[in-house]
Amino acid sequence: MAHETDEGIIYEEEFIVNARGMKLFTCRWVPAESEAKALILLCHGYGMECSLSMRGAATRLAKAGYGVYGMDYEGHGKSSGLQGFVPCFDDVVSDCSHHYTYICEREENRNKLRILMGESMGGAVALLLQRKTPHFWDGAILVAPMCKIADDMRPHPLVINVLRKLSRVIPTWKIIPTPDVIDAAFRDPRVREQIRSNPYCYKGRPRLLTGYQLLTVSMDLEQRLEEVSLPFLVLHGGKDKVTDPAVSKLLYDSARTSSRDKTLKLYPEMWHSLSYGELPHNIDTVFSDIFEWLDERLALSSSDNLERQLKLENDNDACKR
Repeated sequence: MAHETDEGIIYEEEFIVNARGMKLFTCRWVPAESEAKALILLCHGYGMECSLSMRGAATRLAKAGYGVYGMDYEGHGKSSGLQGFVPCFDDVVSDCSHHYTYICEREENRNKLRILMGESMGGAVALLLQRKTPHFWDGAILVAPMCKIADDMRPHPLVINVLRKLSRVIPTWKIIPTPDVIDAAFRDPRVREQIRSNPYCYKGRPRLLTGYQLLTVSMDLEQRLEEVSLPFLVLHGGKDKVTDPAVSKLLYDSARTSSRDKTLKLYPEMWHSLSYGELPHNIDTVFSDIFEWLDERLALSSSDNLERQLKLENDNDACKR
């Protein structure tokens, strides 16, 4: 069902069925009075969802003229599956790839830029989507991405081996000891209360197999950061206690994005959740940087299209002579 919001945006929700027969929740925010100038495909963080916790970010983007699309992963939000359970990270990536590719290849969207936006674990999803189809995406906005285990947090190989074995026997058990991520990730106390009262956000301890999946994905990404080859903007809070800001610096230094189309923004006083959980004036700063980067991508795309059009016209003129 679609409806127009007070901000002049059309919001719509829909359930789709994935290849494994599971119902997945999807949503979109698009400008009501104009055609979207580019597509933003959301990849939410671990334990989070799109329709509520990413609504603020999506609304800002849609009001600026972008078409924004979200999907709750298996075991997250309003989608099917045991809450907080990620039995196979590859399945999460495949679900996103299938749905977002379908969105991008609709007739009305075929000529629009395709920008992935991933936050925390969603940053890992975005990077794996790029690895899956390297030339399909036009760019990525990576907010505190999960793409490396900080050195002081890295488990001993023996611990990893034990975790791997236990996850096969009791995969759904919630016995991984972790601090309160909500208190660590969200700086604004009002947002912490919103998360705690949101029934679609998972707030328990990580399940064994989920923890092992996140660990192995992070370690895999760390070893292959040089394969990141799309234009990207990476943003990270200097006081982030969930993902290490040094990880984003490593991504920036390692990626082979032609060594010129990559941008790193570090905010010394900010925490983990930059698009939702920060203080309002800080969120304004973050989105100012995001919109500046998006405007540059649109300008470059228009310039490239003009060059191609001029070359085509010159080629046609040469053929007529």
